[in-house]
Amino acid sequence: MAADFMALVLLASPGEQGADIVFGSSQRFGVPMGYGGPHAAFFASRDEHKRAMPGRIIGVSRDVSGNQALRMAMQTREQHIRREKANSNICTSQVLLANIAGMYAVYHGPQGLKKIAERIHRLTDILAAALQQQGLSVRNRHWFDTLMVEVKDKAAVLKRAADHQVNLRTDLPQAVGITLDETTGREDLQVLLTILTGNDAPIDFDALDAQAATESASVPAALYRTEAILTHPVFNRYHSETEMMRYMHRLESKDLALNQAMIPLGSCTMKLNAVAEMLPVTWPEFSELHPFCPTSQAEGYLEMIATLSRWLVRLTGYDALCMQPNSGAQGEYAGLLAIRRYHESRQQPERNICLIPASATGLTRRLHRWQACRWSWSPVTNRAILT
Repeated sequence: MAADFMALVLLASPGEQGADIVFGSSQRFGVPMGYGGPHAAFFASRDEHKRAMPGRIIGVSRDVSGNQALRMAMQTREQHIRREKANSNICTSQVLLANIAGMYAVYHGPQGLKKIAERIHRLTDILAAALQQQGLSVRNRHWFDTLMVEVKDKAAVLKRAADHQVNLRTDLPQAVGITLDETTGREDLQVLLTILTGNDAPIDFDALDAQAATESASVPAALYRTEAILTHPVFNRYHSETEMMRYMHRLESKDLALNQAMIPLGSCTMKLNAVAEMLPVTWPEFSELHPFCPTSQAEGYLEMIATLSRWLVRLTGYDALCMQPNSGAQGEYAGLLAIRRYHESRQQPERNICLIPASATGLTRRLHRWQACRWSWSPVTNRAILT
């Protein structure tokens, strides 16, 4: 089951609904859109499937003094167990985004998150009721934060939306899509009503709010969450700016960071990025751009990507490159796909075996490992030779 963190604050858990596996994005917990990423995913399963899960599982244990401690309870990465039994070589380059989402939950806690989720849902109910009062139909019967609104003159609606600098989902036949979030306010709802109806009829928020409180059926009663969430003390303790700052500093002081020493293991988790490079990521021009916005609104991003691509092509001597892979592991996978397509284009699909040294990672069964190897150059064939 695919799920949304913010919706799950109000809705019954996937496990309670019968799902064996649940996955999704943690972007809703305090992470900006960032023109599509990076965002940390989440993945969970029932206990009986844990040995088939990728990555690492952290468990609660006791240290030598009898104090509660966290430890790595299970490791399915090929660095930790026999490679033929591994099921993951997941790169951890999204750990910063996972930390942001986690700290968002720590700061707001279960009660704060519930207020945020209830406000999003209530505003969606109010907007749906206001649209229906104006004679428009909402295509979906149930919703948390998203409405599909049927419109007669879609071109006129999209023209009014552009005039108000509002982007709507446009890939629905004879309808548009609207999604609200924690930044949406009453003024935004009034603008949306004007865009969709073509008139400036004011919304009676108090009346519609009272109506939504008593009559809304946008979420079936059986799907509301009944069990508590985020019951660990850490999610119920640090709800002021000062408390949060001190808690984060205590965690930071326990870790190895560049302001203390060099970090010898890897460089994929932004260990080599200077603060001056990280700071612009927080600027609205970078962080607030929606991944599905029209390309005419992303010219700065596209120019930046194109310029960096030209530089890298010139530096590496390649003909082209792809900016899509979000991590080292994804880059390796993309490279293997490109190699496979190259062989297929030459009518040689049978060339599907990779030679790698025994020290290298890799999970596919079509790998041949060499205990020791070296490359030499043959002046006769003008090719590299593996010996």
